[in-house]
Amino acid sequence: MQDQRDLLFKESQRFTQWWLWILLFGIFALPIYGIVQQLIFKEPWGSKPMPDIGLMIFALVMAALVYFIYYIKLMTWIHPDRIVLSFPPFFKRKQFLFADIESAKVVTYGILVGYGLRFSPKYGTVYNIKGNKGLAITMKNGGKYMIGTQHPAQVEELVKHLLSHM
Repeated sequence: MQDQRDLLFKESQRFTQWWLWILLFGIFALPIYGIVQQLIFKEPWGSKPMPDIGLMIFALVMAALVYFIYYIKLMTWIHPDRIVLSFPPFFKRKQFLFADIESAKVVTYGILVGYGLRFSPKYGTVYNIKGNKGLAITMKNGGKYMIGTQHPAQVEELVKHLLSHM
């Protein structure tokens, strides 16, 4: 649990893009349709039907994928001395001390940065759930990070203020 006493900013993001959920449920609907056709109506599904057990395993794998995407959550906390991230199931806690940050600014990036936990040649390690704005951090040791945000103006003003007092 994060220390809430000195908390200045908190943001929690999930995948809420409508197109993503339509795509995921569309993919999940395929094995369900196959199960209904093959197990209930006793009609083979496709020209080379999968065995019933294979179809059920396929449905379970698709359900697990949908749940996995639902479970992913990017949480950001800004304290006077640090930025803390949690990005389950990838990691529970990562922090960036302002004393170790060379520079930080909010940038608008292209679609090529992508969603999830990724690597970008320009921004380094990217933590992003949605949108095209993020806090680009350059560490004093040369490390680069990008943290996606849905509140870019608030984050930029706060981080700029905190870095100016380091």
